[in-house]
Amino acid sequence: MRTSPKLWPRIEAVAAHLFLAGALLYMSIPFLWMIGASLKKQSEIFRNPPTFIPDELVFGNYVNLFVEFDFLRHFLNSTFLAVVHTLLYLFFCSLAGYAFAKYEFRLKNLLFLLLLGSMMVPGYTLFVPLFVLAIRLKLVDSYIGVLLPGIVGAFGIFFMKQNMESIPDELLDAARIDGTTEFGAFWRVARPLAAPAMAVLAVLAFLNSWNDFVWPLVILRTRELQTLPVILAGMVGTYRMEYGIVMAGSFLSALPVLILFTSMQRNFMQGLTVGALRG
Repeated sequence: MRTSPKLWPRIEAVAAHLFLAGALLYMSIPFLWMIGASLKKQSEIFRNPPTFIPDELVFGNYVNLFVEFDFLRHFLNSTFLAVVHTLLYLFFCSLAGYAFAKYEFRLKNLLFLLLLGSMMVPGYTLFVPLFVLAIRLKLVDSYIGVLLPGIVGAFGIFFMKQNMESIPDELLDAARIDGTTEFGAFWRVARPLAAPAMAVLAVLAFLNSWNDFVWPLVILRTRELQTLPVILAGMVGTYRMEYGIVMAGSFLSALPVLILFTSMQRNFMQGLTVGALRG
């Protein structure tokens, strides 16, 4: 019995959805195990074969996380730094990308090539000069010292420039004719039209700041100022490690990223595909 040609698209769609569902389940296994381990006793975590559902729900790991390690303070520290870093990064990168896309000035191409070339330099090679500069400017053990090196980036400028180039010049000229300033043309016309690309950049910038470990570890000396990744790494003891507490902290630290991506998913996907669609 031959299969009807009209059934093939449905079969392919079902097969694609089954494959994607299987891939999603496979990639979710570590995350699901982390959630289960955060609600287990230490002995049950090391049970062989491993289990996903705890025999007995233990919320003591979360209680100890907030009581012993002052998790809320460090959670708020990371949230503050990530939000401020994201806002500053979006503002300066979009402004620089707009300038490269819509203005003609001397050495423009050379500056842009140097900007692209800087993306090939590993970031860790800049730690020593940045730390020396932070010491001279007396920015050690301050949030300004954490934020200042990352408020603008070559990738962000490049990404926004490519998106800003697709904005019609006629819209900007119309805004200028209406009497707006050059910054007003950027803020009222170019910025709203580049919202999908800025959503992509916002997620990437927030994720980069939220997971940043080395630079806050180097700059921040006071424990009360330290960020969440530094505190989570410090939970590893010399002779004993409370894996349940670590899993609880890891789960809670992943929630803001999941919430951010879920709330901006539509703009995020649109920003990723807009360049391909216009190409």
